[in-house]
Amino acid sequence: MLPSRPARAFAVTLLAAMLGALLPAGAAQAAERPVEGGRLDWGLKSSFQKYVTGPIASGEYRLTAGAATVGESLFRFHSAKGGYDPETGAFQAAFSGGVHFTGHRKPDGSHELDLSLSRPTVRISGGKGTLHADMVSKARGSGKVTRSTQVAFASLNLSGIDMRGGTGPVALNNVPATLTSQGATAFAGFYTAGTPLDPISLSVDTAESAESAESAESAPERKRPADEPADKAAGKPAGEKSADEPSRAKQGRLADGAVDWGVRRTFREYVTGSVSQGEWTLSDGAQDGGALFRFPRGEGSYDARKQTLDASFAGSVAFTGKHLDLTLGKVTARVKDGKGTLSADVTSEGRTREAVPLVTFEAGNLTPEKGLVSLDEAPATLTEGGAKAFGSMYKAGTAMDPVSLAVAVDEKAQLPALPDLGSDASPAPAKDAEKPAEKSASDAAPAADSSASSLTWVYVAAGAGVLAAAAVALLVVRRRRTAQN
Repeated sequence: MLPSRPARAFAVTLLAAMLGALLPAGAAQAAERPVEGGRLDWGLKSSFQKYVTGPIASGEYRLTAGAATVGESLFRFHSAKGGYDPETGAFQAAFSGGVHFTGHRKPDGSHELDLSLSRPTVRISGGKGTLHADMVSKARGSGKVTRSTQVAFASLNLSGIDMRGGTGPVALNNVPATLTSQGATAFAGFYTAGTPLDPISLSVDTAESAESAESAESAPERKRPADEPADKAAGKPAGEKSADEPSRAKQGRLADGAVDWGVRRTFREYVTGSVSQGEWTLSDGAQDGGALFRFPRGEGSYDARKQTLDASFAGSVAFTGKHLDLTLGKVTARVKDGKGTLSADVTSEGRTREAVPLVTFEAGNLTPEKGLVSLDEAPATLTEGGAKAFGSMYKAGTAMDPVSLAVAVDEKAQLPALPDLGSDASPAPAKDAEKPAEKSASDAAPAADSSASSLTWVYVAAGAGVLAAAAVALLVVRRRRTAQN
């Protein structure tokens, strides 16, 4: 005889309660998590890179908006923004940075080959993935320039990848990519639809969902220990000034500032490459932005009427390797009559030369906007002193990496953020990108899947125990009912 309806209801209620107690909060329904920070490594197409820089096109590529190079043939895009839904696996991440290819120079200085790709965005939904990008291209033959925004450039092969269930940084490694018909058009007809492109790798950080953040905000306020500074307890950013602190920006003095300069892309590649086998080391507050070094804590003066700037910055960078020992520190930037000079103390072979002019750059208009005077990627040229500083590796007049400069003339002004490479900024291994690498589910799935899988096994085991307990409860109730009859 079956247990009575109240007995069955009690058992079902017991089962539901025990399962609910075992499952963590939010396991039943995972809210979308914002993507905040991370990088995308992609070579576009290695054979195209070789063609552009080879003897036929005799061209080059230039990185823009903080993009960098990593490995032998990868471009690194940065500062991911988007969202990730662990329940459905839906994913979107837009990255900053770009690369501009030019080749086949004409007598008038223009180029027959002129192609730019920027702001790559990866979108994944329903097991399908696409890489979109902004494109500017010059058609072969006619020279017609086409500008396209977020073209569906490449389709991504996600076979064997389950995007669901991630709880930490999301990582995809060596995912095969294929040119789409829209991408072929935007690529100025260099390749046809279906052509294999280089595989992509990405790693992005995910933050708490809005629901989780609201729950955290409603939590009881933490009590501050008696010996903890009030600023720390309030979560005040380091270096932020109180309202009653005097303004350094009064009378033309700078409140803050930073200069961003990558020296030269090919020099960085030489330092870490097979010839030098070296590295660089940052100290005194200098920061690494991937394709550039930031020298912070700017101090000095600015004259809006005369359009002059005289600023010094903290930080130093030391390059070491085989037959290489070079340190740049105490960086200064001076602007007058629309021309700028970036100088630094140069230490090499145990000798230091102070305030060596390294590069000159076009300064343009230094009119403040929202309390900030800034220059964005101003073209820079090596000086005679700079050529000597680099051991005559480059001649005076050589194009170096552009200079970006930002100085605050108002206490409330915010300096531009550095490129955000995410918590996992290690480079993807350099591979022969012409042959899409084989991938495993563990390589391509979200980084947290292994822990998610182990938790799943815990839930299954615990669930089995709960079901057994429920079965015992039903059996006991049934026996009691039989005994009563």
